[in-house]
Formats: sequence, C-alpha cells, structure tokens
Amino acid sequence: MIKVNFNNQQRSVEEGTRVLELVEPRERKNLVVCQVGAQVKELNYKLSEKNDGMAIKLLNLNNAEAGRAYSATLRYIVAMAFYHLYPEVKIGFSYNVSRSISCQVLTPNFNLSRAVDEVTAEVARIIEADLPIERVTVTVAEAEEIYKKYRLDDKIEILKYRPESTVHLYKCGDYYNYLHCYMVPSTGCIHNYRIAPYSPGLIIQYPRHDLDATVPEFEEEATYCRALQRAGRWAEKAKIRTVSDINRKIDRGETLEFVQMCEAYHNRQLAELGDRIESDIENVRLVAIAGPSSSGKTTFCTRLRMELLSRGINPVTISMDDYYLDKEKICAMQGKPASKLDLEHVDCLDIEQFNKDLFDLINGEEVTLPRFNFKSDKRERGKTIRVEQNVPIIIEGIHALNEKLTKSIPKHQKFKIYIAPHGQMNIDDHSPLSLTNARLIRRIVRDMKFRNCSAARTIDMWQSVRNGEFRWIYPNEENADYVFNSSLGYELCVLKKQAMEALMQISPTDPQYLVANRLIKTLKYFREIDDESIIPCNSLVREFIGGSCFNV
Repeated sequence: MIKVNFNNQQRSVEEGTRVLELVEPRERKNLVVCQVGAQVKELNYKLSEKNDGMAIKLLNLNNAEAGRAYSATLRYIVAMAFYHLYPEVKIGFSYNVSRSISCQVLTPNFNLSRAVDEVTAEVARIIEADLPIERVTVTVAEAEEIYKKYRLDDKIEILKYRPESTVHLYKCGDYYNYLHCYMVPSTGCIHNYRIAPYSPGLIIQYPRHDLDATVPEFEEEATYCRALQRAGRWAEKAKIRTVSDINRKIDRGETLEFVQMCEAYHNRQLAELGDRIESDIENVRLVAIAGPSSSGKTTFCTRLRMELLSRGINPVTISMDDYYLDKEKICAMQGKPASKLDLEHVDCLDIEQFNKDLFDLINGEEVTLPRFNFKSDKRERGKTIRVEQNVPIIIEGIHALNEKLTKSIPKHQKFKIYIAPHGQMNIDDHSPLSLTNARLIRRIVRDMKFRNCSAARTIDMWQSVRNGEFRWIYPNEENADYVFNSSLGYELCVLKKQAMEALMQISPTDPQYLVANRLIKTLKYFREIDDESIIPCNSLVREFIGGSCFNV
C-alpha cells in the first residue's frame, strides 16, 4: 500500500491503482487530467511506490494544461472520424483566428464541402460512444508499422529525431495516433466544442481555460487570418512546414542556405513596408508599432528605420516609456501600493501630454520631450526636437495601436504595424507548434543571457505577461495596416541549446516544471545549429541570443 494526498485527504491505495479509480463515477466526465506531485499525468496513470506521500490534484478545464489535453483529444477524435470515413485522406491541423484550430484536407481534389456533415456526425458518434482512450508503449519499429497502416507518414519522419527507444501512442477502438500531448481517459469526456465550415477547411473551437472554461464566440479577424495564411503559404513554398522539413535541411548540410533564406523573407517584408510608407509619405506622419512580448520589436524598429533611411526618409523615434506617469500618481489613480500596480494599463501613460507632443511635432513645432527615470520612478526633462515635413515619427509599445493614445492624429496620417511570430509550423500534420511557446522560449534565453533572470522566474511571470497581451495588444491587431511575421524558421534550432540548459535546471518538484517539461518536449525534436557565426549580426534572433550589431 502507498499513501497519497488526494483532494486534500490522506488515502491509502494499492500500487497500480489508476487515479481515475479514486474519482466518483458521476464526476469522471468533468475531469481532464491530474497533477501528481509537480507533474501532469493522465487520469489513467497508475500509482506506484515512487508516488508515495505525493499530493494528487484533479485538473478541470479552468487549468491551462487540462485545456491543452482537451484540445489535443478533440483533434484526435476529428482525425479518427476522418479515418473512419475517408481512410485515404490526409488532414492537417493548425492554429487559426478566434483562438481556434483549423482542420484542412491535404489530399488534393477532395471535396470537403460534401464531407462536413458526415465528419461532424461521426465526431458526435465517437463522443457519444464514450470509447476508452488507452496510452500504449511500443518500440520505434512497431510505431513505424502502425503509422504505415494508418498512412501517417509524417509521424514516421519525426521518429528519426526522438532520442528515446520507445514510443507512446494512443489507442481508441481500432484507431492509433499520437498528438504530442496528454489525453482524456475516454471520448465521452469531450462534451463542449464547435465544428463549422470555414474555407478552406473546418474551424474547431473548444473551451478556453482563461475564459472560465467556455467556448468563445467565433470572431472574424480578417487581418490576423491573412497573416496566418501568408505564413502558411511561405512555409509550404520554403518547405519548412514541419520539424522534419527543418531538420532535413540541416542534415543535408544546407544550414547556411536555410538561415539566409529565412532572413531574406524578413528583408522582403521590410522592403514591402518601405514601399508602402514611401508611396504615401506625404500623408504618413506617424508609424505605430506594437506586438506581444518577445516578438522582436526592438530589432524590428531599428531595421525598419534603416529601410526608410535607404529611401531618403529619416524618421524620428519617440519612446512611449518616457511618458509613464510618476509612480506616486499611478498609486493614487489605481488606489494600490506600488507592489500591486498594473503598470501595463493604458492610463499609466500621460495620454494627454503624449497626444499634445505628437500634434505639435507633426505641425512643425519645437517640443521638449520627457525622459522617464526608472530609478527614481519620475519623469525628467529630455531632449528638444523639431520634426521636418515628410519625416515620420516612429512609436513602439504595447499601446501603440490603441487609438486612445494617438487620438490627436487623423487616421490617414497613421501607419500601424503589428509584429509577432506567425510561423505556421507543425511537429507533424496533426500537432501544430504553439506560437506562444516559441515566444516564451525566446524570452527564457534572452532573460537568462541579458537580465540575470532564471527560466523559472521567466515562467512565473509569463501568465501575467499573457494577461496583459490579451487585454491591451490583441484587441488592436485588427487595426493594423501591416502584419510583420517575425518568425524565423531556423530559430528554435539556434535557441535549443541555451533554452534546454536553462529548462533542465528546473527540477520535477518545482512548480514551474509543468511548463518547462512541455517546452523540453518540443525542443527535443529539433536539430541544433551550433555555428552562430552564420547568423547575420542584424538578425532579429540576435535580440535573444546576443551579438547584434545594433548593440555595439
């Protein structure tokens, strides 16, 4: 017998007992996964002597890790439904607008419009049948044979890059698959979702942990959708749609060519931006740049300025950070002590003064800018400038696209740029790579290298960062005139070594282990690029690994 703390109660259980067996039958369908000690486990996890004395916590859809398992299981069921109905058809999943998953048919000349109702009905049937989902362990050779049977050739490719000698698969009835994520114990646990046609495929929606476990209403986001579609087309053309595609380039000795190709794509986007701004330079007086954390905004702003300089346009850059209100004023405004302030709130900026200074500068007036002293938490007198006609002003910050911040400037005089990594990349056809995880990996490496901040500390701060992004950045993306895709197809190969070293310092008993383990499982598939000398000194990735010529 072993002792565990289950739901804050001490229990003695036999070795081999599944966590699910500790749960009342009527409650089982409302659960997704569990946490044993500091690790996420499936509800079918068998307890052993090593779990003696550990706490077991049941996780529902208000938990982020549970949400990932729920989403993965729903994708598994959709793939299973396609296999039952159309075994010769290949499908792929990717992230899409309105926090949803897109399912597209990869087999040419398949008429999806006639299949929508059948697939939706088969998904419902599988869920209604409440079929058990079993995790099985097989050898690599056995996994290859199973994948061949189910025509999952992309999964055979990724097996080459796994360091382990065995493979985990999930079996449900007569179907096998693996989606690089934990799964719920049975199909009947999936009880809230939406599937709808959305050209050129299907949109799949599921409950979000950050929305009180509800399925959000679908919102059309044309700007974001076009950005994702463009990123997807680029990945197809460049043959970097999956991790295996990327690794093959390195295995073939094409690393330098691969790096330069990705950098050329950034150069092309910068040239497009230069064309757009130059063509309307008589009207464009303000270039506003915003994006979520670790998007590469600092390097991008500098490179955009260089692009405009090459066209005879000499923009002036103004730091929005210099317009922070004094800390004591923010405390009085929010009614909180300094340690509890929401410093990302738009009202922490002196909006009135910012608008006035922009208005005066654009109209040819001389303006003395403020300079915020972050040591004293007070504004000081800064430099005095005047802006010539046809010279745009560049501003960058999380609120740069918020109309409230630039209301004194007519819309036709503003050119708004949203920057974020929008790489449409998958581990395999059924397992899209999280863009949020990619940014977190960037930030972990940068924070460790330049801010003396451990991976554990960065992970601790990440949810607060994400909350600010959802509140202040994402709602304004649709207002952008241009979306710059800051993803570099090779970047995780470069970031892998430093990120893994930082993440491996987090022990299985640390509270940050859940996230760290997830990131490690993603990074392990990538080949490493050790020779950083092949990365241009002005590359956006230099902002995270160091060696940027802009920091000299």
